[in-house]
Formats: sequence, structure tokens, C-alpha cells
Amino acid sequence: MTRSHSLTSRVARAGRAVAILLALALLPACGGDGDDEVYIERPVEELYNEAHDALLAGNYEQSAKLFDEVERQHPYSVWASKAQLMAAFAHYQNNAYDDAINSLDRFIQLHPGNEDVSYAYYLKSLSYYEQISDVGRDQEMTQLALESMDELIRRFPDSKYARDAELKMDLARDHLAGKHMEIGRFYQQRGEYLAAINRFRVVIQTYQTTTHVPEALHRLVECYLSLGIGDEAQATAAVLGHNFPGSRWYTDSYALLTGVDLAPEEDDQSWIAGVWNSVF
Repeated sequence: MTRSHSLTSRVARAGRAVAILLALALLPACGGDGDDEVYIERPVEELYNEAHDALLAGNYEQSAKLFDEVERQHPYSVWASKAQLMAAFAHYQNNAYDDAINSLDRFIQLHPGNEDVSYAYYLKSLSYYEQISDVGRDQEMTQLALESMDELIRRFPDSKYARDAELKMDLARDHLAGKHMEIGRFYQQRGEYLAAINRFRVVIQTYQTTTHVPEALHRLVECYLSLGIGDEAQATAAVLGHNFPGSRWYTDSYALLTGVDLAPEEDDQSWIAGVWNSVF
């Protein structure tokens, strides 16, 4: 009788232990650190307005999260696509450019015919443009900004964003030309004149409309004279004087070539004459 009672007690205790474990498993997760969040579906207008208010208040990270939540909770709502674009804008405002670009690429892929897709291309190009660094550093972002703005202009030439993109492209080209000039001057100072000439020629041939062209021409004059190539130095200085007569760089080149006739010759076979005639 005692053995039977003992067995019954053990079974009862085991049953209570199982019941307790099951009860614990059914309780909602609520860690002591409060990291777990309970999912609560909210009306789309309420979520969107809260995200917009956070954006206006400058809480860009929170705003982006709320706009993402609009799309997550209401993916088939008319608000979903707008929220995608606004989330990208919030990332852009927060200087989180990689997140902005990723969001914009997704928007463009999902909504190629959306009325705001031209703005998506524009905001993407701005996200690259804002990351352009000084000429002493890598210029990958400058090149990406140029490519992105060029795509915007090709796809939406009549959009209200195209004109601003064109202006920024000019600035980006000037920046790239400045990078070539910096490298060219470095080679020139080391006496590596052929390497320097190649850089200065890139500026003249590829970035003719930038502010760096007069200096590039003058640096070519210096390099040609250093190599003893007087004819090329004379032809280059002639082009410089003809197109930028009031430039300080022409004054410097003229000082180097004192006594040399700088009038351009019509039958000049110099590479510089060919390039300049094709441009102007």
C-alpha cells in the first residue's frame, strides 16, 4: 500500500511539472531587457502620418522605420509605394546614403511606371553626389554620380530635375578634371613628364568645358619644354593664347616662350591643334 501511494505521488508531481512547462511555453515572450516587440497592426493613415510627423521633426531614422512599417503592414495599399519613396528620402536626410540608394533601386525596380520615378532617379543621383570627396581621395562616387545623372537626363529629359542634374554634372566633371590635374602635377614635380602629359591631355580631350583647361595647357607647355619638344610647346601655347588670352596661365606660358612667335599656324599638325579644332 505504501509503495503504491509513493508511485502515485511521483506521477502526480511529474504531471504538475509538465503542466507548468506547457504554461510557460504559452506565455508571451517578454525578456527582461524589453527587446521583443508585440506586433500590432495599425491603420495605414495613422502609420503614414506618424512617419511624416517624425520626418518634419527631424527624426529621420524613426521616420524611415515607420515608412517601412507602412509598406510591411499594408503592402497592397496605395500608400505603400509612397512610403517606399519617403523612406528613401528620410534615409537621404539622415545622410544614410547607402540605405537611400538601396531603397530607391527597389522602388525603381518595383514601380518603373510610377509618376514619381523620375524623382527616384534624381534622389539616387543626389545620394551619390553628396558623397563626392575632395580631389585627393578616390573619385568612385563622382563617377557614379555622373552616370546616375546622365541616366536621369536620358530617361527624363523634360523633367523638372533634368536641369539641376545637368548643372551638377558640370560640377562633377570639373571635380574629375581636378583629380587628373592633381595627379599630373605630382608626376611633373617628380620629373615624370610623359606620365604628367598623359594626365593633362585627358583634361583637354575629355573635360574641355571645365575650369582646369587653361592650366592643363600651360602645364603641357612646361612639360614639353622640359623634354625639349619646342614645337609642341609652341603649338600648345598658341592654343592657350588664342582661347584664353586673358588667363594668367597664358601669361606664364608666354614668359616661358619669350621671343617665340605664338601665332597659330593653319597647317599645324600638332595633336593639340587637331583636338582643339574638333572642339571649337
